[in-house]
Amino acid sequence: MSDDAPSGVLAKALTVLQAFTVEDTTLGFAELQRRTEFAKSTLHRVLGDLVAARLLDRVQGRYRLSGLVFELGMRASVERGLLEVATPFLEDLYVRTHELVHLGTREGTEVVYVAKMGGHQQAASPSRLGGRMPLHATAIGKVLLAHAPAEEREAALRGPLERKAPRTVTNVDVLTRQLSDVLAKGVAFEYEESAVGIVCVAAGVFGPADEIVAAVSVTGPVHRFRPARHATSVRAAAAGISATLGRRAELRGH
Repeated sequence: MSDDAPSGVLAKALTVLQAFTVEDTTLGFAELQRRTEFAKSTLHRVLGDLVAARLLDRVQGRYRLSGLVFELGMRASVERGLLEVATPFLEDLYVRTHELVHLGTREGTEVVYVAKMGGHQQAASPSRLGGRMPLHATAIGKVLLAHAPAEEREAALRGPLERKAPRTVTNVDVLTRQLSDVLAKGVAFEYEESAVGIVCVAAGVFGPADEIVAAVSVTGPVHRFRPARHATSVRAAAAGISATLGRRAELRGH
């Protein structure tokens, strides 16, 4: 296949776009070359094409994702519909707990955070809106992993299981038992596993066919937040989102 075949062009463009992260929103040419490992001539061509297509902006010799990328992302039907339904429940959960509230979905072996709500006193969580964390290191991730298809769950458990903090669970047997508890109790807990100083409780959001589509969590600082005390509230919020998604699907069916 030639270097300019459609699949090659798309793959190169995607590699460049994925070089940007939640933390690194603006990158220079040298850093993009380091991250993509493209030849200079190839990278110049791909960057030129992306700027011409309005997928990248070039500002003072550096590059950033454009507003069009954000607009296209907001058109993603699953996340947009999910956010429309979930937002009132997330707001209620924040009012009830006054702690940091998350909504996350699964992509491969990672959580993608699609909503995050917190006040001035929110916990210092490593999560970022649109950012990712390993499934096994978060309460949301454990819920999503527990309800994932068996083959995908087993692949994730085969690892490697990255250690994000001293208390991250990387023992497969321990993690497997925790996932069984999630299925039995309907909630997952995290105790300083994604970062030192924070604890969390999460519950699953299910679609009309009883498939897992997301998870809701509340996170707080270890010195004041007791996750088990908020398990009922988190379950209720997740159940409310699930029920509303089900009603919407039923109306569409009619």
